[in-house]
Amino acid sequence: MKPCIAIPIYDHGGTVGKVVEDVASLGLPCLIVDDGSGEPTRLELQRLAGRHPWIKIIHHGRNLGRGAALRTAYSRASEQGFTHVVQIDADGQHDTGDLPKFLDAAKRSPDSLILGRPIFDASVPRARLYGRQISRAIVWIETHSMQVEDPLCGFRCIPLEPTLQLLGHRSTGDRMDFDPELVVRLVRCGIRVINVPTRVRYPEGGISHFHMVYDNLRLARTYLRLALDGLPGRREILRHQAPPS
Repeated sequence: MKPCIAIPIYDHGGTVGKVVEDVASLGLPCLIVDDGSGEPTRLELQRLAGRHPWIKIIHHGRNLGRGAALRTAYSRASEQGFTHVVQIDADGQHDTGDLPKFLDAAKRSPDSLILGRPIFDASVPRARLYGRQISRAIVWIETHSMQVEDPLCGFRCIPLEPTLQLLGHRSTGDRMDFDPELVVRLVRCGIRVINVPTRVRYPEGGISHFHMVYDNLRLARTYLRLALDGLPGRREILRHQAPPS
């Protein structure tokens, strides 16, 4: 197992520095995908890269969306010989102190998808909490399984080989709909899920790029598409079966 850290970022220049400092002690390479951020964030990333040689910055010329940034991170990580990506958000919501737990779970079960199970404090918006509960119930139906405890948490450890194989023959959403769609499709491929409890907070004054109307519509459309794709005879397949002799 050869892991790295991946951080997608869009205009979170005020918080990414602390996230980077907090993971420095792990000694892991870090890929930061700048998804078309403005100048303040680009300057902050330039400063961080100059200070930490273990950071690699990848720039998108314009904002393509969270899903596009994560696909870039997975692809580049694989090209550099990494087998797993521990992804964490740049906005400071995730507790980086829990990152070793994700790595330990992946080491014990390297073929599994390691998902964060959020433990929220009082800062969580009620609407976001209820939305997550609805998404969880839908994903249970979509996968015919209750093994996914939270399909939306961005703190997770991704096994790259099956993930890139899946993404190579399946188009996915480019924005906030990417995370739950990837989970559903990997579970349908037979990938085991391990849920890791992790503390999540919503910092006061924090910047969220989740649009309550448009992103919820994207999620609804994605869940409908997944339901249609999950009809009998249309299941996900990672490895092509040999033709009958």
